[in-house]
Amino acid sequence: MSSTENVNTSDGLFFNEALFGLAILAFILLLVIEKRHPYRQFPQKVYKESLVTNTTAFLVNNVILTVLRASSLFLVAQQFASYGLLSGLDNGPVKWLLAFAFFDLAIYIWHVASHKYECLWRFHKVHHSDKGFNVSTGFRFHVFDLLLEVIYKCVFVVVIGVNAYLVLSIEIVELFFIFFHHANIRVPNEETISQVFITPSLHRTHHSTLRQEHDSNYGVVFSLWDRVFGTRKERVPEYIGLDLIEAENFIQLFSLAFITELKIRKLFSWIPKGKR
Repeated sequence: MSSTENVNTSDGLFFNEALFGLAILAFILLLVIEKRHPYRQFPQKVYKESLVTNTTAFLVNNVILTVLRASSLFLVAQQFASYGLLSGLDNGPVKWLLAFAFFDLAIYIWHVASHKYECLWRFHKVHHSDKGFNVSTGFRFHVFDLLLEVIYKCVFVVVIGVNAYLVLSIEIVELFFIFFHHANIRVPNEETISQVFITPSLHRTHHSTLRQEHDSNYGVVFSLWDRVFGTRKERVPEYIGLDLIEAENFIQLFSLAFITELKIRKLFSWIPKGKR
Protein backbone atom coordinates (compact mmCIF):
# COMPACT_ATOMS: atom_id res chain seq x y z
CA MET A 1 0.00 0.00 0.00
CA SER A 2 1.35 3.43 -0.96
CA SER A 3 1.81 6.33 1.47
CA THR A 4 -1.11 8.16 -0.21
CA GLU A 5 -3.40 5.16 0.34
CA ASN A 6 -2.25 4.99 3.97
CA VAL A 7 -3.18 8.66 4.48
CA ASN A 8 -6.58 8.15 2.82
CA THR A 9 -7.23 5.07 4.98
CA SER A 10 -6.34 6.87 8.22
CA ASP A 11 -8.43 9.90 7.21
CA GLY A 12 -11.37 7.63 6.41
CA LEU A 13 -11.09 5.83 9.74
CA PHE A 14 -10.83 9.09 11.68
CA PHE A 15 -13.84 10.56 9.87
CA ASN A 16 -15.99 7.50 10.57
CA GLU A 17 -14.92 7.35 14.22
CA ALA A 18 -15.82 11.04 14.59
CA LEU A 19 -19.20 10.46 12.93
CA PHE A 20 -19.94 7.49 15.20
CA GLY A 21 -18.99 9.59 18.24
CA LEU A 22 -21.44 12.29 17.14
CA ALA A 23 -24.19 9.69 16.65
CA ILE A 24 -23.70 8.38 20.21
CA LEU A 25 -23.73 11.95 21.56
CA ALA A 26 -26.97 12.53 19.66
CA PHE A 27 -28.42 9.36 21.25
CA ILE A 28 -27.54 10.59 24.76
CA LEU A 29 -28.91 14.08 24.04
CA LEU A 30 -32.20 12.69 22.68
CA LEU A 31 -32.45 10.35 25.69
CA VAL A 32 -32.16 13.34 28.06
CA ILE A 33 -34.63 15.49 26.08
CA GLU A 34 -37.30 12.78 25.87
CA LYS A 35 -36.88 12.04 29.59
CA ARG A 36 -37.37 15.70 30.55
CA HIS A 37 -39.91 16.68 27.88
CA PRO A 38 -41.59 13.52 26.52
CA TYR A 39 -44.16 13.71 23.74
CA ARG A 40 -46.13 10.89 25.36
CA GLN A 41 -46.03 9.70 28.96
CA PHE A 42 -45.54 5.94 29.29
CA PRO A 43 -45.85 4.10 32.63
CA GLN A 44 -42.51 4.00 34.43
CA LYS A 45 -42.49 0.18 34.37
CA VAL A 46 -42.99 0.15 30.58
CA TYR A 47 -40.27 2.76 30.04
CA LYS A 48 -37.76 0.98 32.29
CA GLU A 49 -38.37 -2.45 30.72
CA SER A 50 -38.07 -0.91 27.26
CA LEU A 51 -34.79 0.86 28.02
CA VAL A 52 -33.15 -2.13 29.74
CA THR A 53 -34.31 -4.69 27.15
CA ASN A 54 -33.34 -2.51 24.18
CA THR A 55 -29.92 -1.67 25.59
CA THR A 56 -29.26 -5.35 26.33
CA ALA A 57 -30.28 -6.22 22.76
CA PHE A 58 -27.85 -3.61 21.45
CA LEU A 59 -24.94 -4.96 23.53
CA VAL A 60 -25.58 -8.64 22.75
CA ASN A 61 -26.25 -8.05 19.05
CA ASN A 62 -23.09 -5.99 18.71
CA VAL A 63 -20.94 -8.64 20.38
CA ILE A 64 -22.23 -11.09 17.76
CA LEU A 65 -22.42 -8.87 14.69
CA THR A 66 -20.11 -5.86 14.95
CA VAL A 67 -17.09 -7.61 13.46
CA LEU A 68 -19.20 -9.40 10.85
CA ARG A 69 -21.12 -6.28 9.81
CA ALA A 70 -18.15 -3.92 9.62
CA SER A 71 -15.80 -6.39 7.97
CA SER A 72 -18.30 -7.82 5.47
CA LEU A 73 -19.62 -4.47 4.20
CA PHE A 74 -16.14 -2.98 4.24
CA LEU A 75 -14.46 -5.86 2.41
CA VAL A 76 -17.24 -6.20 -0.17
CA ALA A 77 -17.08 -2.46 -0.87
CA GLN A 78 -13.30 -2.63 -1.22
CA GLN A 79 -13.53 -5.54 -3.68
CA PHE A 80 -16.35 -4.20 -5.85
CA ALA A 81 -16.06 -0.41 -5.64
CA SER A 82 -14.90 -0.22 -9.25
CA TYR A 83 -17.71 -2.36 -10.73
CA GLY A 84 -21.04 -0.85 -9.62
CA LEU A 85 -23.40 1.74 -11.08
CA LEU A 86 -21.60 4.72 -9.56
CA SER A 87 -18.05 3.44 -10.03
CA GLY A 88 -17.46 5.69 -13.05
CA LEU A 89 -18.19 8.89 -11.11
CA ASP A 90 -15.41 10.84 -9.42
CA ASN A 91 -15.54 10.97 -5.62
CA GLY A 92 -17.34 14.16 -4.69
CA PRO A 93 -20.68 15.62 -3.51
CA VAL A 94 -22.68 14.32 -6.51
CA LYS A 95 -21.51 10.73 -6.03
CA TRP A 96 -21.97 10.94 -2.26
CA LEU A 97 -25.54 12.26 -2.53
CA LEU A 98 -26.50 9.68 -5.16
CA ALA A 99 -24.99 6.86 -3.08
CA PHE A 100 -26.84 8.06 0.02
CA ALA A 101 -30.16 8.35 -1.85
CA PHE A 102 -29.79 4.87 -3.42
CA PHE A 103 -28.82 3.39 -0.03
CA ASP A 104 -31.85 4.98 1.65
CA LEU A 105 -34.14 3.67 -1.11
CA ALA A 106 -32.64 0.19 -0.72
CA ILE A 107 -33.34 0.22 3.03
CA TYR A 108 -36.89 1.45 2.34
CA ILE A 109 -37.44 -1.57 0.04
CA TRP A 110 -35.96 -3.94 2.62
CA HIS A 111 -38.21 -2.43 5.31
CA VAL A 112 -41.33 -2.93 3.18
CA ALA A 113 -40.32 -6.54 2.50
CA SER A 114 -39.79 -7.10 6.25
CA HIS A 115 -43.47 -6.28 6.79
CA LYS A 116 -44.88 -8.09 3.76
CA TYR A 117 -43.17 -11.49 4.04
CA GLU A 118 -43.73 -13.70 7.08
CA CYS A 119 -40.21 -15.17 6.91
CA LEU A 120 -38.81 -11.65 7.46
CA TRP A 121 -41.60 -10.28 9.67
CA ARG A 122 -41.05 -13.00 12.28
CA PHE A 123 -37.69 -11.32 13.03
CA HIS A 124 -38.62 -7.70 12.33
CA LYS A 125 -41.66 -7.81 14.63
CA VAL A 126 -39.20 -7.91 17.54
CA HIS A 127 -38.51 -4.24 16.77
CA HIS A 128 -42.25 -3.48 16.81
CA SER A 129 -42.91 -5.29 20.09
CA ASP A 130 -41.75 -2.32 22.18
CA LYS A 131 -44.67 -0.91 24.20
CA GLY A 132 -42.66 2.20 25.08
CA PHE A 133 -41.61 4.13 21.97
CA ASN A 134 -38.32 5.92 22.78
CA VAL A 135 -34.85 6.57 21.37
CA SER A 136 -33.58 3.19 22.62
CA THR A 137 -36.19 1.45 20.42
CA GLY A 138 -33.67 2.09 17.64
CA PHE A 139 -31.55 -0.65 19.27
CA ARG A 140 -34.36 -3.21 19.48
CA PHE A 141 -33.65 -5.70 16.70
CA HIS A 142 -33.42 -9.47 16.50
CA VAL A 143 -29.89 -10.63 15.71
CA PHE A 144 -31.17 -12.64 12.70
CA ASP A 145 -32.92 -9.52 11.37
CA LEU A 146 -29.58 -7.68 11.47
CA LEU A 147 -27.74 -10.61 9.90
CA LEU A 148 -30.15 -10.82 6.95
CA GLU A 149 -29.92 -7.04 6.51
CA VAL A 150 -26.10 -7.24 6.35
CA ILE A 151 -26.36 -9.78 3.52
CA TYR A 152 -28.85 -7.55 1.70
CA LYS A 153 -26.58 -4.51 2.11
CA CYS A 154 -23.62 -6.45 0.76
CA VAL A 155 -25.60 -7.16 -2.42
CA PHE A 156 -26.49 -3.47 -2.63
CA VAL A 157 -22.84 -2.45 -2.22
CA VAL A 158 -21.88 -4.69 -5.16
CA VAL A 159 -24.61 -3.15 -7.34
CA ILE A 160 -23.87 0.45 -6.41
CA GLY A 161 -20.05 0.40 -6.37
CA VAL A 162 -18.84 2.98 -3.83
CA ASN A 163 -15.83 3.49 -1.57
CA ALA A 164 -15.77 1.35 1.57
CA TYR A 165 -15.45 4.35 3.88
CA LEU A 166 -18.41 6.03 2.19
CA VAL A 167 -20.50 2.93 2.92
CA LEU A 168 -19.58 3.10 6.62
CA SER A 169 -20.26 6.86 6.69
CA ILE A 170 -23.73 6.31 5.24
CA GLU A 171 -24.39 3.59 7.84
CA ILE A 172 -23.52 5.98 10.67
CA VAL A 173 -25.61 8.86 9.27
CA GLU A 174 -28.55 6.45 8.97
CA LEU A 175 -27.97 5.44 12.61
CA PHE A 176 -28.32 9.09 13.65
CA PHE A 177 -31.68 9.32 11.85
CA ILE A 178 -32.83 6.06 13.45
CA PHE A 179 -32.17 7.59 16.87
CA PHE A 180 -33.93 10.80 15.83
CA HIS A 181 -37.17 9.34 14.50
CA HIS A 182 -37.55 6.92 17.43
CA ALA A 183 -37.21 9.70 20.01
CA ASN A 184 -40.26 10.35 22.18
CA ILE A 185 -40.04 14.12 21.64
CA ARG A 186 -41.87 17.06 20.11
CA VAL A 187 -40.00 18.55 17.15
CA PRO A 188 -40.52 22.24 16.26
CA ASN A 189 -41.92 22.74 12.74
CA GLU A 190 -42.23 18.97 12.42
CA GLU A 191 -44.90 19.16 9.73
CA THR A 192 -42.51 21.08 7.49
CA ILE A 193 -39.49 18.88 8.30
CA SER A 194 -41.52 15.73 7.62
CA GLN A 195 -41.98 16.79 3.99
CA VAL A 196 -38.31 15.89 3.49
CA PHE A 197 -37.24 13.67 6.41
CA ILE A 198 -38.82 10.92 8.50
CA THR A 199 -39.69 12.51 11.86
CA PRO A 200 -40.84 11.04 15.19
CA SER A 201 -44.52 11.75 14.40
CA LEU A 202 -44.34 9.80 11.12
CA HIS A 203 -42.40 6.92 12.63
CA ARG A 204 -44.66 6.84 15.69
CA THR A 205 -47.47 5.87 13.31
CA HIS A 206 -45.21 3.09 12.01
CA HIS A 207 -45.12 1.65 15.55
CA SER A 208 -48.89 1.67 15.99
CA THR A 209 -50.58 -1.46 17.29
CA LEU A 210 -52.96 -1.37 14.32
CA ARG A 211 -51.60 -3.23 11.29
CA GLN A 212 -53.11 -0.77 8.80
CA GLU A 213 -51.15 1.99 10.54
CA HIS A 214 -47.83 0.25 11.19
CA ASP A 215 -47.68 -0.90 7.55
CA SER A 216 -46.74 2.66 6.57
CA ASN A 217 -43.96 5.28 6.79
CA TYR A 218 -41.16 2.83 6.03
CA GLY A 219 -38.49 5.45 5.29
CA VAL A 220 -35.35 5.80 7.39
CA VAL A 221 -34.06 9.21 6.29
CA PHE A 222 -36.08 10.61 3.38
CA SER A 223 -39.88 10.71 3.53
CA LEU A 224 -39.91 10.99 -0.27
CA TRP A 225 -40.09 7.23 -0.80
CA ASP A 226 -43.31 6.86 1.20
CA ARG A 227 -44.90 9.66 -0.78
CA VAL A 228 -43.78 8.22 -4.13
CA PHE A 229 -44.92 4.65 -3.35
CA GLY A 230 -48.11 5.63 -1.51
CA THR A 231 -47.12 4.29 1.93
CA ARG A 232 -47.25 7.59 3.84
CA LYS A 233 -49.82 7.96 6.64
CA GLU A 234 -50.20 10.84 9.06
CA ARG A 235 -51.95 9.43 12.12
CA VAL A 236 -51.62 9.70 15.88
CA PRO A 237 -51.65 6.07 17.07
CA GLU A 238 -53.67 5.29 20.16
CA TYR A 239 -51.46 2.39 21.21
CA ILE A 240 -47.81 1.51 20.54
CA GLY A 241 -46.40 -2.01 20.12
CA LEU A 242 -47.96 -5.32 19.08
CA ASP A 243 -51.35 -6.49 20.22
CA LEU A 244 -50.79 -10.14 21.08
CA ILE A 245 -47.08 -10.40 21.80
CA GLU A 246 -44.66 -8.56 24.07
CA ALA A 247 -41.29 -9.05 25.72
CA GLU A 248 -40.11 -7.92 29.15
CA ASN A 249 -36.46 -8.98 28.78
CA PHE A 250 -33.87 -9.95 26.18
CA ILE A 251 -34.54 -13.72 26.33
CA GLN A 252 -38.22 -13.16 25.61
CA LEU A 253 -37.26 -10.69 22.91
CA PHE A 254 -35.07 -13.25 21.14
CA SER A 255 -37.79 -15.91 21.43
CA LEU A 256 -40.50 -13.76 19.84
CA ALA A 257 -39.18 -14.59 16.36
CA PHE A 258 -40.22 -18.20 16.85
CA ILE A 259 -43.75 -17.41 18.06
CA THR A 260 -46.06 -16.19 15.32
CA GLU A 261 -49.32 -14.30 15.82
CA LEU A 262 -51.04 -17.10 13.86
CA LYS A 263 -49.89 -19.67 16.42
CA ILE A 264 -51.10 -17.48 19.30
CA ARG A 265 -54.52 -16.98 17.68
CA LYS A 266 -54.74 -20.74 17.02
CA LEU A 267 -53.87 -21.43 20.67
CA PHE A 268 -56.58 -19.00 21.79
CA SER A 269 -59.08 -20.78 19.53
CA TRP A 270 -58.48 -24.02 21.46
CA ILE A 271 -59.47 -22.42 24.76
CA PRO A 272 -63.15 -23.13 25.50
CA LYS A 273 -65.29 -20.01 25.54
CA GLY A 274 -67.89 -19.50 28.23
CA LYS A 275 -71.56 -18.82 27.62
CA ARG A 276 -72.39 -15.32 26.42
